[in-house]
Amino acid sequence: MFAKVISSHVVGIDGLGVDVEVDINPIGLPVYLVVGLAEGAARESKERVRSALTNLDYRLFNHPVTVNLAPADIKKMGSHFDLPIAVGFIAAISNDLDIKDTLFLGELSLDGSLKGVSGVLCMCDWAKSAGLKRVVLPEANAEEALLVEGIDIYPFKHLSEVISFLKGSVQPPPASRTDYYSDIPEYKEDFSDVKGQFAARRAAEIAAAGMHNIIMMGAPGSGKTMIARRIVSILPPMSIEEALLTTKVHSVAGLLMDRGSLIKTRPFMAPHHTASDVAIVGGGSKAMPGHVSLATNGVLFLDEVLEFNRSVLEVLRQPLEDRTVTIARAGRTAQYPAEFMLVAACNPCPCGYFGDRRKECICSQLQVERYRARLSGPLMDRIDLHVRIPSTDFSDLKSSKAGERSADIRSRVIAAHEAQKARYMGMGVHFNSRMPEKMLRHKVADAALNTLEGAMRKLSFSARAYGKTLRVARTIADLAMSEYVTEVHMAEAIQYRGLL
Repeated sequence: MFAKVISSHVVGIDGLGVDVEVDINPIGLPVYLVVGLAEGAARESKERVRSALTNLDYRLFNHPVTVNLAPADIKKMGSHFDLPIAVGFIAAISNDLDIKDTLFLGELSLDGSLKGVSGVLCMCDWAKSAGLKRVVLPEANAEEALLVEGIDIYPFKHLSEVISFLKGSVQPPPASRTDYYSDIPEYKEDFSDVKGQFAARRAAEIAAAGMHNIIMMGAPGSGKTMIARRIVSILPPMSIEEALLTTKVHSVAGLLMDRGSLIKTRPFMAPHHTASDVAIVGGGSKAMPGHVSLATNGVLFLDEVLEFNRSVLEVLRQPLEDRTVTIARAGRTAQYPAEFMLVAACNPCPCGYFGDRRKECICSQLQVERYRARLSGPLMDRIDLHVRIPSTDFSDLKSSKAGERSADIRSRVIAAHEAQKARYMGMGVHFNSRMPEKMLRHKVADAALNTLEGAMRKLSFSARAYGKTLRVARTIADLAMSEYVTEVHMAEAIQYRGLL
């Protein structure tokens, strides 16, 4: 007695088809084997399946049974194989189950109840591309699965309901989809809360307009964190493609089972300075995504960046350059996107008051140099805008006048993004921060190039700093709705280099 059920597995953020083959031999001693490189929760599925089927009065384990997860040369992890294995057992002894062109996903409780699993969006996306007609899964994952159009979704609470559906005893309609952009939430934090700090607000707007990395240095309480937390509020709404990509990463990380719906606002990830390099870039035994991937299409904020372990900061080099992260583990390699905007904030010295006009610094010059040396030159070179933030003036704090609203700033940022989208159409990039090398001097005035040449000689810019400055100048020109990068735009861009 044999049956084959279709399931899936996630590699990185991509689904991969898995055939769950179940064979029940009527002759021999009772033994239950799961083969096909099943690991962890997948290997333990046999005990959950055995209990669930026994509690539904299916007596199938008095004979030798074998479950194979094919292809057998790829490691399988996750509890979502419980449901396809259970369906395979019943299909092996029954000819009246309609399992054709159906993807099965779901974890089983010992009583047969279905529990939500992670990675559903990626696996449903694979099912659609493979030409399957429907997906059967736990009710907890219904909203996430419904993000994939063109395939019918059938959510259930219990294994008995799944069996009745497959036998044709009940015929519920597929779950219905809704307009996921009809209720885009607003950000709670607004730039109107920021008092003064006009230069820092301008730098934040430029960073958002070109998706540039930015670092802010200033005394404690100068508003660095306040500004950083509001940058996502001036970024344009995510496109459906961006939302789906971000949701896939969060789904693989298991962060959607409580929310179970499309991520509509740009993510803001702010790891603590004690975070390890695995937490930042991803890894572990399961090669899970880290903060750089979870921040895809949003902001990765490193507060007190100089307090992070230097080894943690150095692993950011490759994601900042390649915009992807490849995690290799024994028998498993996963690639995740890392399309994030880095926002970092730090104090100028250990006491925090070096160069402050109000409070005297108590650090020696050697202490200051050692403190700043935690952020290496190569990493600083990859950050587009370097901004020094002075202490907030009391006259600004006591003022009752609100600052410019995020909505007003966002309108200018959106206009700049639209200009970039038109400029790079068909090139595979969308923002000035990713501008191809061949376009660095595109429509840059000679006077602007002369200004940059003088700055390079005086400030000893590297080749990478040269490219970063040109990209920032292009963004400043886009905010000014200027076709050409002028000397004024270049002069402002040069001011944002050489903080440390």
